[in-house]
Amino acid sequence: MRFFFLLFLCSFVLHASTLHLSLSANPSRLNPLIATDSASGEITSFLFNGLVKWDKYQKKIIPDLAESFHFLDDTHLLFKLKHNVKWHDGAVFNADDVIFTYKTLISSKIASPYSSSFRFVKDVVKKDDYTIVVIYKKPYFKALETWMMGIIPRHLLQDEQNLMSSSFNTHPVGTGPYKLKHLVFSQDIILEANKEYFEHPPKIEKIAFHVVPDSMTRFLMLKSHQLDIGSLSPIEYEKKLPKEFEEFYAIYENIALAYTYLGFNLKKKKFQDPRVRKALSLAIDRQEIVDIMFFGHAQVCRGPFLPTSIAFNPNVQPPKRDVAKAKALLQAAGYDAKHPLEFEIATSNSNPTRPYVAQILQHQLKEAGVVVKLRIMEWQAFLNMVVFPRKFDTVLLGWGLSPTPDPRLFWHSQSDVKGGFNFVGYHNPEVDRLIEQSETIIERNKLARIWQRMFALIVADNPYLFLYIPTSISAVSRRIHGVEALPSGYWHNYIDWIKE
Repeated sequence: MRFFFLLFLCSFVLHASTLHLSLSANPSRLNPLIATDSASGEITSFLFNGLVKWDKYQKKIIPDLAESFHFLDDTHLLFKLKHNVKWHDGAVFNADDVIFTYKTLISSKIASPYSSSFRFVKDVVKKDDYTIVVIYKKPYFKALETWMMGIIPRHLLQDEQNLMSSSFNTHPVGTGPYKLKHLVFSQDIILEANKEYFEHPPKIEKIAFHVVPDSMTRFLMLKSHQLDIGSLSPIEYEKKLPKEFEEFYAIYENIALAYTYLGFNLKKKKFQDPRVRKALSLAIDRQEIVDIMFFGHAQVCRGPFLPTSIAFNPNVQPPKRDVAKAKALLQAAGYDAKHPLEFEIATSNSNPTRPYVAQILQHQLKEAGVVVKLRIMEWQAFLNMVVFPRKFDTVLLGWGLSPTPDPRLFWHSQSDVKGGFNFVGYHNPEVDRLIEQSETIIERNKLARIWQRMFALIVADNPYLFLYIPTSISAVSRRIHGVEALPSGYWHNYIDWIKE
C-alpha cells in the first residue's frame, strides 16, 4: 500500500521541468557547517557555495563565490569576491558573510567536525566589502580546499543563540543554484531554481527529493521511470533490470570516493586488546564479501586512503583469512568455546547493502567462535541513538573522502570529541605526530611518504576492519540532455542540463 501511495505522490508532481531524485533518509540539518549526514550534504550542495570548488575533473581548485584568489606568501591568502551574488532572500553577499562563517565555525556555538579544518587560520581580515585576506599560523597543505565550506548568511544568523537547533536548519537561505521551496520530512523536499544565480539560472526548474527508506521501493520507482536519476546496487544491475531499461536510462559506473568499514568502540575493554582486533581481522574474508555482494563492482579496501590518493600505500596488502590463527589469538586473549567473544554490529538500512554485509560478517566470525548479534536501524535513529552518543560495540559504516584527504578528521586523537568523526576513540601518538607534521608540508612527494607511513600504522592498529570500496552505478534518464560523464562523475554541469 505504501509503495502505491508513493507512486501516486510521485506521478502527481511529475513534469518535464522537475528533476526527480530519491533519498534513503531524512536530512538532519540543511546547514553546511553542521551537515554531517549524506542526505543533508547532498541537499546543501545545491543550496550553498564555498569561495572555491573543484573543477569538473576534480584535479584543480577554481573560484566559486570568489572572483579570484592568490597567495601573497606562504601564510597569506587573498580572495577577491564576486560582486553579483545574492542570497536567496535578495540580500547582497559580501565579505562580512565569509568572516561570520569563519567566526561561527571556530566559536562554541556549534559542534562541527569541519571546525578543525580552520585550526591553522590565525585571522580573516576584511580589506573592503569584496576583498579578504586569510592569515594562516603556518603553511597548510589544505589552505585553499578549506574554503570549499559553504558560506552562511550573516544578516540572518548573527543574532542566533543556538545554531544547532535553529529554524534555519530546516529553512535554509544560501547563494546556490537552487533554493528550498518545500520540506516535509519522510515525504518530499522540493528545490526551485534560483533565478538570480550568479552563473546563470539552472535550466531545470525544480528538483524533487523523495524520501524513500526502502531500497526495493526506490528500485521499483526507478524501473517505473518515476525517478530521473537513481543508484543501482550490483545485484540490481546484474540480475534485475529488464531488457528495455537502458532504452530509458544511461548507465554510468565509477569507482566511488568512499569505503565501508567495521569500526570498533575502542572505549570498550574487549576491543582495547590488539590481539582481539587482529583476530577479528583475520577471521573475515573481504574478497568473499566483494564477490557475494558486488559481482565484481567493488574492490577490497586496504586502508584509510583510497588507491586514487597519493596517501595510498601500495605495499600494505589486505590480510588473508586465517581462522586457525584468529582462534589462537582469541584464546590468548581469554576467549574460548565456553567463554566466546560476543559483540553487536550496528548499522543502518538506509544503505541496502550493509545489512547483508553484516550478515556475512556474522557468519564468517561464527566460524572463528565469535558470537555476533545484529542491530539494523533507520538512519536518523542510528545516528542519534548509536553513533553520536557512542552507544555501540561496533558500527558498520562508510566514509566519503575528498580527493585530498584530511586524516586529522578521522584519526587524530583531538578529533575524539563530541561532534567529531573519530567516534571510535582511536589514539596513536605517532599517528598524531605524523598528521601534525604533514599539515605544514606543501611538497607532494614528501607529503605522500608521510601519509603512506600513517596508512601502514593505522592498518596495523586495526581500529577499523577496512572492508571494501564500492563502485557507484548510476542510472540517468535519457530525457536529460547535456550530461557530461567524466571519471570524476557527471554532476559538475547540472545547471546546464535540460529535461525534455
